[in-house]
Amino acid sequence: MAESYGRGARILSVGIATTGVVTFAYFAVASHVLDDVEYKGVSLLWSLMFVIVSVIYRPIEQLLSRSIAQSRALGATGHALRTPLTLQGAFALAFLAVVLPLRSYLEDDVFDGSATLYWVLVGGVLAYAASYFARGWLAGNQRFGLYGGLVLLESCSRLIFPLAVAVGIADGQDVVALGILAAPFVSLVVVPWALRGRAWTSGEGPSLRAGGGFAAAVFVVMLAEQTLLNAAVLTVDATSTNAALAGFVFNVLLIARAPLQLFQAVQTSLLPHLTGLDASKGDEEFARAVRVTLLAIGGFAAAVALGLLAIGPWAMDLLFGGSFDYARGGLALVALGMGCHLAAGTLNQAALARGRQRAAAAAWAVAAVAFVVWLVVPVVDDQVLRVEVGYLGATALLCGLLARGSRGRALKVAR
Repeated sequence: MAESYGRGARILSVGIATTGVVTFAYFAVASHVLDDVEYKGVSLLWSLMFVIVSVIYRPIEQLLSRSIAQSRALGATGHALRTPLTLQGAFALAFLAVVLPLRSYLEDDVFDGSATLYWVLVGGVLAYAASYFARGWLAGNQRFGLYGGLVLLESCSRLIFPLAVAVGIADGQDVVALGILAAPFVSLVVVPWALRGRAWTSGEGPSLRAGGGFAAAVFVVMLAEQTLLNAAVLTVDATSTNAALAGFVFNVLLIARAPLQLFQAVQTSLLPHLTGLDASKGDEEFARAVRVTLLAIGGFAAAVALGLLAIGPWAMDLLFGGSFDYARGGLALVALGMGCHLAAGTLNQAALARGRQRAAAAAWAVAAVAFVVWLVVPVVDDQVLRVEVGYLGATALLCGLLARGSRGRALKVAR
């Protein structure tokens, strides 16, 4: 099982890393074929869509992955899908209940009058309901090669649309945006391969109450994580007299965003692995898996922090340019915060595997609220430094709360 987990994490890391490169290419090509206003609309569509799908669909992905992994560890030959399907449908209907009455506001005020961008948002979010359900099923069954293929196919199919505009086959913002809608549909072609020779049942598996409680807790976790990643940009944009400062803060926090995206591969494979250990092995194996992951994260974060202390300002200027100066100490603080964030993700998966989702959700909520309060109270006058210190402080607090919530059966051997 340890070998399967390690191999799965490596496969997913390659797949998601390649996906990140292809996604970067999508925006690079789009920025060249669209004017600034059109490109802003596509970027805003992307940001809004992926905040929504991360918050409302990843809980079901995690629920499905955990429940399937647990049943496999206990020797079950089929996996019940009724409760996760019911919850996924409920989340999708809730999204529609909110977004349809807001059509005029979103279309006119957010998307500058573009009906296409609005309907791409609606259709894309609904399509990702199926995509994230498939991801949860693949992760729970440890079909990590197909999982990586799904996300890679998704990004490659998206890139085709701006490329079509670049070579003159098509034209305009609508075509580029339609790639965002088409991608989750195209990615689902891997599902028939995944289902061959696999069994499921019509039973409910986890009860609706238990599954709903798990999904609600992970919903809070996802919402809090988005707050840690996005609240600083929003508060700086709302309070700063310099209109460009929010973009500078966004660039600084990319130090955290990029590794966190890659770490999704580890998180995806870690939850079913830990769930299987919890169901079939002892505390020692469980704690060892968590400990090894945390040590690897610590070494990575320390290396990134030292690298940023050495060449951080030069590298950031080279990549992003602009009129702002990057402080090497502040960049290093963000790198350490990134390490704490990754460690918190590991501890969170350990808590979910052990059924301690309520404690995990409470920890994330406290850390997110503390971060927002720190951002709006001018304890540190320099807004950028306030963000950098606040991010490290919030993620360190989160690690402490999650470690405390996991103390005892889950991590007692890892002390």
